[in-house]
Amino acid sequence: MTKAAKIIQKIAGTEPISAAIVLGSGLSAIGELLGDKVAIPYSELKGFPGGGVSGHGRDLLIGTMGGKRIAILTGREHYYEHGNADAMRPALETMAALGAETLLLTNSAGSLDERFRPGDLMLLSDHINYAGMNPLIGEPTDRRFVNMVDCYNSELRAKAKAIGARLDIVVHEGIYLWYSGPSFETVAEIQMAIRLGANAVGMSTAPEVILGRFLGMKVWACSSITNMGAGLSDEKISHEHTKTMAVQGADKLRKLIPALVEEL
Repeated sequence: MTKAAKIIQKIAGTEPISAAIVLGSGLSAIGELLGDKVAIPYSELKGFPGGGVSGHGRDLLIGTMGGKRIAILTGREHYYEHGNADAMRPALETMAALGAETLLLTNSAGSLDERFRPGDLMLLSDHINYAGMNPLIGEPTDRRFVNMVDCYNSELRAKAKAIGARLDIVVHEGIYLWYSGPSFETVAEIQMAIRLGANAVGMSTAPEVILGRFLGMKVWACSSITNMGAGLSDEKISHEHTKTMAVQGADKLRKLIPALVEEL
């Protein structure tokens, strides 16, 4: 068990968690849905995200949602912050040590598909690791050769789509392209991503999916679409715009995620 896991158990109790949720830009308000909540600053947990990015929280939350005990990471560390593709490995290893069998990931993303508009949700059915880096580089064991077929659990995706239909929330599904950032994509890069078959583009998530599968967790991920990709609209793309538009997706995720957790 990791040192961070022992600290968390000392503060929040030893009862195992069922799932871990990672929140993306502008989505930290989802943490307000937890009951019996215990908040632990990342600064007290070795290996957890450091300085952070505006629009991301800096606390680990432990509590109940949908009748389950879960952990919420209110922010993540991105590859573009320090050039570490495995930056989230200590935090996710800690989640696994605490008992998490399911990893639910959220992010804010730019749409490459005219059907997916700002404010919409897109379940990730697969991803393209365009950044090229891998969080398992340096892992010495044969466990590093992770099978990524159905890395986005098909059963969880089907449940989320059924929940969306029940709650009258449109839930799209598509392929996410991981671009390293922190600069936004050029118009030419967006056109390349479209030709590669991607439906959305963002600066996170793919490394965490790889790590989640490495750790034996079922993985689910959903993008909150905040803008159209460069050259696809007249929007002025910026991080401030991303944080502002993420609120629309967050309102939908506040309904979708608890219902999904209840069915885990």
